[in-house]
Amino acid sequence: MAEFDDEGGSSAKRDRGARLLRVANVLRAHPDGIRVEDIAERVGISRRTAYRDLVALGGELGMPTWADGGRWGILDSAFLPPLKLTTSEAMAVVLAARLMVRYADKYDPDLASAFEKLAEGLPAPLSEHVERSLDVLQRARRDPAFIDHVHALTRAWAERRIVEIDYLPAGYEGRGRKGERRTVRPYLIEPSTQTHALYLIGWDEGRAGLRTFKIERIRAVTVTPRRFEPPEPGSVEMLLRQAWDIIADQPAVEVVLRFVPGVADRVAETIWHPTQRHERAADGSLLWRATVSGTIEVRLWVLSWGDEVEVLEPAALVEDVAATHRRALARLS
Repeated sequence: MAEFDDEGGSSAKRDRGARLLRVANVLRAHPDGIRVEDIAERVGISRRTAYRDLVALGGELGMPTWADGGRWGILDSAFLPPLKLTTSEAMAVVLAARLMVRYADKYDPDLASAFEKLAEGLPAPLSEHVERSLDVLQRARRDPAFIDHVHALTRAWAERRIVEIDYLPAGYEGRGRKGERRTVRPYLIEPSTQTHALYLIGWDEGRAGLRTFKIERIRAVTVTPRRFEPPEPGSVEMLLRQAWDIIADQPAVEVVLRFVPGVADRVAETIWHPTQRHERAADGSLLWRATVSGTIEVRLWVLSWGDEVEVLEPAALVEDVAATHRRALARLS
């Protein structure tokens, strides 16, 4: 679907400008030059588009590009000086790149471009490590529709515009999946470490409440001319503090677990949730508590401990986990 544009046209020019900048950043990150096909692979475009963009950088934008022996480059004068980072700050960039590569299940040219820029200010060994991480990232699958949706939602989020989305909710407990039209005020775009996915968190006008939408399940996005007032500063982040991972729109519930002595130390040494409390019993087991937003997400973590954990509260989670184990046993017998 076409997006609303203040200037009366489409967002194609803005998208092309962002792409040209990504191409220029790839050139900047390779002072000895880089082949057209490698640029195309890194930015996530065709070889033909990459060649047209290279020509446009020099012709339309007047950037000091050069070509020699099949490789393209750009002079340092085209960019501002790189960031000056301390060694500790540089290491933080490297760790961020590694985490993103580990959890990204699809290629994101904007992510690659951002780390290309950040790598410029790193010491050589760290910069090379980021480059290798990006080489791994660029082998991830491409999903142009997903990238387009992220761009549209990011724009709406930044401009505080209401969006209309065609959404396909997840099917639970054998229920069928049916697409729905939602009108949403985008409050936040947040990554999940549990599902390796991006989520839109916003106010669903039709349901008059905060809702969480997995962006991969969005089939179409329309950015409307309607604007919205943002929530109180920090209020959405406070709600996320109660989420186990990303779902913050469920009623709060206290989860109480008992871990067997054999895993008690492993559980106690990690902060699994900001509200957690735990205490040791005389037999060496660990009584663990936390107040979380619903049990949809925490149940997966509980199940990952197998028979080394006992669910004490809430009753619904006790039955849910027990039923899951019964079904698993039935399939094995």
